[in-house]
Amino acid sequence: MTKPTGTAGDPPYLRIVGAIRRRIADGELAPGDRVPSTRQIAGEWGVALATATKALTTLRLEGLVEARPRIGTVVAGTAPAAPVTPPRRRPSPAPDPEQELSLDRIVRTAIGIADAEGLPALSMRGVAARLGVAAMSTYRYVPSKEDLVLLMADAAFGEESCPATAPEDWRTRIELGARTLWSLYRKHPWLAQLGSLTRPLLVPNLMVHGEWMLGALDGHGLDPTTLFDIHVLLYSHVQGLAVHLEMEAHAEAATGQSEDQWMDSRAPALRDLVESGRFPTFTKVVGSFEDGYDLRLDSLFEFGLKALLDGLTPVVEGR
Repeated sequence: MTKPTGTAGDPPYLRIVGAIRRRIADGELAPGDRVPSTRQIAGEWGVALATATKALTTLRLEGLVEARPRIGTVVAGTAPAAPVTPPRRRPSPAPDPEQELSLDRIVRTAIGIADAEGLPALSMRGVAARLGVAAMSTYRYVPSKEDLVLLMADAAFGEESCPATAPEDWRTRIELGARTLWSLYRKHPWLAQLGSLTRPLLVPNLMVHGEWMLGALDGHGLDPTTLFDIHVLLYSHVQGLAVHLEMEAHAEAATGQSEDQWMDSRAPALRDLVESGRFPTFTKVVGSFEDGYDLRLDSLFEFGLKALLDGLTPVVEGR
């Protein structure tokens, strides 16, 4: 069985992506050639179909392969056709990618990698390769991966903002701010992994969202500590749930199992807990679900936000 080379700690789909990338770079797979199908990948590397699908999806997002009707997935691009007649004038040289390089392009490319593959797949060399420039070129704009991640976060948090005119009602304003943040974490799940409550992420565009929330709470007679505690509590609700978006994506990529498939594989362990008799309330609640418990993060976000605001209303409004 062929084994992909790469870092042992990489998820299986990333090792497969790296192996097919090398086949394309080495000319083993030329433009227009079919790449292994999901079933062929699953058989060759001994992974689940879900993992094989994620590998091909990543290659498509990178622009290395494309799906063609009635053909399948092929290496992107076509071989240049030979000219029928020699050109009359010397063609202009192709633009140098490094001359077109900019900090914005680097940051946006890095965000694309993190969105598709997660932060563990991000590297300065990988960004350079995606841009088609020399490995060290990106360092002229960004001194390190850590600095790049901060720039990525600032750019991502700046993609959405609340309206210039804020609602007068503090609760409506908080709901709008929390949902805006949640949508950004939904769009870029890796964002929630970057900072903790004790070591917060200090970038301007996240501060813009914080300013919106603090402004909603200001002017209600709260002492500064209580006001900031409420702000931190609300932020922790949003970020705390969003952390699981990226964690689930990593787990699915590493195991090849969806959330439902993983739970199905743990059915014997759950049955043992239920039948032990040690957890009667748990057994009663779980037994009442007709089709099992469906964990929906979006619904849980809304439910928790309402519960928090209902509980905070007497504090904010001084009732």
